Amino acid sequence: MENTPSLQDTDKTADWSRLLKSKYKKELGELSREYPHKRSLYIDYRDVIRAHGGTKLADELLENPGKVLEDVWDAIKNSQLVRTKDGKEPKGINIRFTNLPKKTGIRLIRSDDINTFVSVEGILRKTTEVRPRVVEAVFRCPAGHFTIKKQKYGKFIEPDGCATDGCTFKKLELVPKRSKFVDSQKLRIQESPEGLRGGEQPQTLDIDVTDDLSGRVSPGDRVIINGILRSMQRIVRGEKSTVFDIFLECNSIEIAEKEFEEVDIDEKAEDEIRALSKDPMIYRMITHSIAPTIYGSEDVKQAIALQLFGGIAKEMPDGTHLRGDIHVLLIGDPGIAKSQLLRYVVKLSPRAIYTSGQSSTAAGLTATAVKDEFGEGRWTLEAGALVLADMGVAAVDEMDKMEKGDRSALHEAMEQQSISVAKAGITATLKSRCALLGAANPKYGRFDMFGDISDQINMPPSLLSRFDLIFIMTDQPEQKRDLAIAEHILKAHSTGELIAQHKKTPIPGVTDEYIQQQLKPVMPDIDPSLFRKYVAYSKRSCYPILSPEAQEVLVAYYLKLRGIAEPNKPVPVTARQLEALVRLAEASARIRLSDTIEQSDAERVIHIVDACLRQIAYDAKTGTFDIDKVVTGISKEKRDIVRVIKDAIRDIGGEGRRAGIDQVIDAASSKGFAREKVKEGIDMLLRHGEAMEPKSGIIQLI
Repeated sequence: MENTPSLQDTDKTADWSRLLKSKYKKELGELSREYPHKRSLYIDYRDVIRAHGGTKLADELLENPGKVLEDVWDAIKNSQLVRTKDGKEPKGINIRFTNLPKKTGIRLIRSDDINTFVSVEGILRKTTEVRPRVVEAVFRCPAGHFTIKKQKYGKFIEPDGCATDGCTFKKLELVPKRSKFVDSQKLRIQESPEGLRGGEQPQTLDIDVTDDLSGRVSPGDRVIINGILRSMQRIVRGEKSTVFDIFLECNSIEIAEKEFEEVDIDEKAEDEIRALSKDPMIYRMITHSIAPTIYGSEDVKQAIALQLFGGIAKEMPDGTHLRGDIHVLLIGDPGIAKSQLLRYVVKLSPRAIYTSGQSSTAAGLTATAVKDEFGEGRWTLEAGALVLADMGVAAVDEMDKMEKGDRSALHEAMEQQSISVAKAGITATLKSRCALLGAANPKYGRFDMFGDISDQINMPPSLLSRFDLIFIMTDQPEQKRDLAIAEHILKAHSTGELIAQHKKTPIPGVTDEYIQQQLKPVMPDIDPSLFRKYVAYSKRSCYPILSPEAQEVLVAYYLKLRGIAEPNKPVPVTARQLEALVRLAEASARIRLSDTIEQSDAERVIHIVDACLRQIAYDAKTGTFDIDKVVTGISKEKRDIVRVIKDAIRDIGGEGRRAGIDQVIDAASSKGFAREKVKEGIDMLLRHGEAMEPKSGIIQLI
């Protein structure tokens, strides 16, 4: 009976040998040439199933992975499939399996899964640094004998005494020089947030990574990790517990989704993208592919499309970095579908994070230093939302509800595109090259069309000035538009109801074609998966240059706006707006996959920027643009009033710098300012602490 297993084993080894010879000749040849720099052989699980006797081999891999890895290694050794340059047999080759069909959810791992081969998917939360770990420790006793002890993950095991016969020495010394080490790293993976039900906290699993897999991934990557589930006894205050901890001994890592660089685009998709880019209606198609269930908001959707494609990040010879990412802020009345837009953009961008300002802290947005068992009690950095969205889009909803201190964390991330951390002895600069799409509500719930815009936006001017485009989305009743919105919403809902009912009990006469026809108004022109590939392809391969015509148009628009500003008039635009125009024009050319920025691109973005400026910086009283309303929060008119009030107090009060409030109002209003405005100016001085009211009706400058 004892011979049968060995016969079976030989059979299995022969099966593996056959599979490797038929399918993996090229990979084995590469291994022979590049060993020891390359020491992993990747075997596709799908190839195993298709092979002769494959289902048996595949099932055995899932149930008894340790034995299968030995079988494959035996097949390589016995058939001499890998020979190094000097003709010797390689010492250790890692056999790695990928593309397992069944993914196990982290929260669904049970005790039955221990010692089986599992595949889990999620986002990397933390990683430790790569460090050597001893796998074969060599000990020496005082008499000079050597004892070898194999080491496993976790606790270091020392031998009880010298292994040489007749030697009684118990105290042995580790000889690092003769011991065998392997690179190791610890990862922590967390469930993807998409699959969670309400109220569930994402669960985590620790991964043990060794040899050439260590140091490959970084926090924020979406990964699929295949490996053998192992258990380890929990020790509480020196006492062994009956509860065991689980960890995954990593066999292979597949990076599921990286930034646009790693989105796989096959030839078929590339041809589709090229064909789309030549379509004269491409801008309309792209605008209609962003949140098609939301009616209207064409300008906003076009701006978001430009944001997704982005401008070009430039590194100057003197080391200056000019950002290419476009930041957009949507401020609007409640119920105007801002959050819907944000959530849809997260679906379209190759890499994106959605977060709500209401529940985000500065540490959650940027980075925080934590001390826990994971890093063996050391301080480790945990990346926040803006770092995880590097090279993608960070959508921050409810920005006006954020704490003041937390909001200031966004300043550096938006302009310098990095996040500096100095906490707990760690000084680091993390990259956050992401475009920010923010949404906020007006301070008083709804917009007052006659009030000052800056008073109604509950955000500091320093933050507002960093946005390239600010859209005011008001909910104004207008019969024709309201009718169209109502029809659009009801159409979407009724089709949704039809689909839901048809799923439960098929309705006679309702076919898939009929449903498709009904869904047409709310279906995107470009399929979301192709849209993502389009964005990735464009960012990867398209770097347009400004044409002289486009340059002229942009400069003319900039000078026209600056020209409105006479010495005594407000400054309409700053250089920041010109940079925004260039970035937007680059994005516009990228949509067409064009290598030059044409005049039409410049005109398109001027139209969008002009619409924005008219909403936020247009001063109806003077008929001019006043960017100070947004950049400093105080309009030119207010500054003038304050100056006149201060002069009036000094004239009336002389050395004492105090005067009656009524006298000051009379003096200032004689210079042509409305009495109401002068009163507001006096209130502002008192509020800002530049003046005080020692007695009722008397004002004194401080």
